[in-house]
Amino acid sequence: MSHTAALGKFPRIPFGPTRSRGLTEYIHYGYTVIDMLADTKALPPLSPAVVHILLALSAGERHGYAIMKEAAEQSEGRVRLGPGTLYRSIQNLLSAGWIEESGERADPSSGDERRRYYRLTGVGREVVMSEARRLSDLVRTARRRRLLGHQRPAEG
Repeated sequence: MSHTAALGKFPRIPFGPTRSRGLTEYIHYGYTVIDMLADTKALPPLSPAVVHILLALSAGERHGYAIMKEAAEQSEGRVRLGPGTLYRSIQNLLSAGWIEESGERADPSSGDERRRYYRLTGVGREVVMSEARRLSDLVRTARRRRLLGHQRPAEG
């Protein structure tokens, strides 16, 4: 089935699958419906918010505020996730099956009992790895074209 046919057949969903309607294999991103379980390499580029959330969770489970702090640290302050963006993205990532809520924490005494902790799923790890490879390839191309400032001469 083509992507256009899939869009016409299923109701428009904002990002993640609607499990009650049986759309667990699909994720809606922009105007494209993708079989995300079959090929994570076919995904379009992820938003900066989603990339930073997945990167933060790749280091281990985190609660929302810790994800916000990690995103700011790993971007040297260039990315600041507000609560609306963070929790909307978390809901979308939960629906897509890229992250899951953690039932237990490594040290329950260290946090507030009301906090929800999240971790990557296997699919989520594949997605963030695929995005990291895509970005690495993009940086390699920019370096070859001498677009990133002072660099050694291009090889070959």
